[in-house]
This record gives sequence, structure tokens and C-alpha cells, in this order.
Amino acid sequence: MAISIGNALEWFDLAVYGFLAATIAKLFFPTGNDVYSLLLTLATFGVAFIMRPLGSVVIGAYADRAGRKKALTLSITLMLIGTLAVAVAPTYAQAGLLGSVILVLARLVQGFSAGGEFGSATAFLSEMNPKKRGLYSSWQFASQGLVTIFASAFGVYLSTGLTPEQLENWGWRLPFIFGLLIGPVAIYIRRNMRESEEFVDLSEQGETGTLSGTVSTQRRNLLLSFGLVVLLTTMAYTLLFLPAYAVRQLGLPAAAGFTGTLIMGFIQVALTPVFGAFSDRIGRTPTMLLASLAILVGIIPAFIYLNGHISAFSFQLVLAGLAVAMAAYSGPLAAMMAELFPTRSRGAGLSMSYSFAVAIFGGFAPFIIAWMIELTGSNLAPAIYLACAAAISLVTLISIRRTGHR
Repeated sequence: MAISIGNALEWFDLAVYGFLAATIAKLFFPTGNDVYSLLLTLATFGVAFIMRPLGSVVIGAYADRAGRKKALTLSITLMLIGTLAVAVAPTYAQAGLLGSVILVLARLVQGFSAGGEFGSATAFLSEMNPKKRGLYSSWQFASQGLVTIFASAFGVYLSTGLTPEQLENWGWRLPFIFGLLIGPVAIYIRRNMRESEEFVDLSEQGETGTLSGTVSTQRRNLLLSFGLVVLLTTMAYTLLFLPAYAVRQLGLPAAAGFTGTLIMGFIQVALTPVFGAFSDRIGRTPTMLLASLAILVGIIPAFIYLNGHISAFSFQLVLAGLAVAMAAYSGPLAAMMAELFPTRSRGAGLSMSYSFAVAIFGGFAPFIIAWMIELTGSNLAPAIYLACAAAISLVTLISIRRTGHR
């Protein structure tokens, strides 16, 4: 619970920015062209991911040297600082370019924080009970499902309970203020939890890891872990674009888009631990191979169906199917990544492989998809992007299976 609450808060502050992209575009990047404003906003969303690799190196190495607990406390404190800056940032109309600069700087701090969160949290969870590593580690991604629920619930409320004027004047700040209210509780919980026993045993022997040691001895595993993350991060950040996709490309009400992602969040929270526990019995790769193959083969036909039968039901049906495949893939994923690295290098190894994959394939996914749709005029752009990501992760899984890595 200590990890999940703080982890959910970390990703909530990032996700809600993506969900409010259209509103933030008007307030901070007015260009006179709605498409260009949206692209600037999504680019600012992606800027945070440039800082992730740096955060992963600094905080990940700190987790291997000083402990998972201290690294987790540091990452959530930095995230709250960035969230506070977003919540109080003046708009372009109020402060001109200064408001846009404050927003970008806040996103950079959030990106640095998130870069170290994944590795520290996953290392901690995977070291709680090695015999049930799949179940415990799966809460890394199940807690991200909580993010989808909270952020989508805010999206439904803001799009239906407020007028457009209220949303632009003050309503868009409410989710960030909500994150600030939870923050002190999450910091208190993390500061008072026990350190991972595996790390304690290692530190007592004087064998804590170094960044140079991780890079020099774990190159192959860093690459494999990177490849495993590609599909998940692409799915996760394509999800942030889908409410805007439902409105702009499909012509559906905003509430229908947020309801679809809300359903997806509930499925992710419910099924991710189930698949994680299942992997403790049969191994990590079987369900992950099936899930990635299903997405590779089925995602384009699913979007063809969606665009041929436009309705709130068809949109939510496609997202529900994607959620099941996402849960099947992500349930065993954190445990498999953790098992690629020895304890002394686990924090840095997980952080770096995850953050570089997210920075390259995930952070700019909404921007790339919006640009592809504008360039080609095709509503299948999200499906094509996801299919390419599925192919990369499928090849990685096959490589791990053939080399006998267990």
C-alpha cells in the first residue's frame, strides 16, 4: 500500500496533464491555430520525458547506494514540487511567456522525479517476497491503473460538471490541487516504511552497487529490459491521447472518452495482479507472448471496426479489450525486469531501461500520433504505432526465451 499510494500519485500528476491537453493548449500556448496549440502542449508533455533518463541515472544509482526507501521519498518530494508549480502557474493571458516557461520547468522537475520512481519502487516490490515476486511486483502497474481511474474520473467531472468557461478559469487546476493534498500522506508513509531486506543484507556485506558497475556488467540486460518496456509504455501513453482522439477524430462527447479510459483503469487494477500471480506459477513469458501477439495482430482491425461503427459503446469495447491485453502483458513484466538484474544493480538497471524506453517511445507518443493523424489524415495512426511497439517487445520476449533466461 505504501508503494502503491505514492506510485499512483506520481503517475496521476503526469497523466492528468495529458487528459487536459486541449484546455492547457488554449491557456498556455495560444497560437490562433487549435492543431498547433495542441501539438505544442503535447510537446511540453513530452519534454518531461527528456528528463527521465537523467532522473533514472541519479535516483536509480542513489537507490542502489543509499536504499530503496530514501530514493522513493526523494522522488515523491520532487514530484510534489513540480505539481505545486503547475497548480499555481499563471496562464499566458495573466503573465505572458512567463506562464509558459513556469509550466515547462515544472514538467522538467516532474520528469526527473518520475525517472527514478519506477526503478526504486519496482526493486522494493520485487524484493519483498521472491517466491511471489510476480504478484508483489505487479502492483507497480496495477497502481498505475488507479491513476487512470482517478484521472478519468476527474475528466468526466470536469467535462460534464463545469462549463467551458469554468474549466478554463479554475477547473483545470483542481486535479493538481488534489495531488498536492495526497502528497504529504504519501511522504509520511514512505518515510516510515521498512527498507527492503534484500538490500539490507547486501549493504551489511558492503556490496552495494555503483552506476559504472551497472553500465559495464549489465549492458545486455539493460537492452532486454528496454525492449520489454516498449509495448507497455506505448500503450500507457497512447491511452492518454484517446480521450482527445474520441472527441476530435470520432466526434464523441468528452464524457464518452473519459468513461472509456475509466473502464480501462478498473480492468487494469483488477486483472494485473491476477496475471502477476499467475506468472509465479507458470513463468513470466507465456502470457506476455500471447498478449503482445494479440495486440500486434488485433489492434489495427479493432481501430478499423471503431472508425466504421462510431459510438460510445464501440469505443469503450475496444478500450476494454486493450485493457485486458495490457493487464496480461504488464502483470508479469515488473518481475521479469527485476529478475534480469542482480540486487546490487537492480535500482539503476530498472530505472535506466524503463526511463529511456519511456522517453523514446512513450513520452512523445501523443505528439507523434497527433502529428501522424494531421499528416496522413488517417484515424488508424494510434493502431499503427501500437502495432510497431508490439513487434519490438515480441522480438525481445522471443530472444529472452531462446537464450534460456529464467
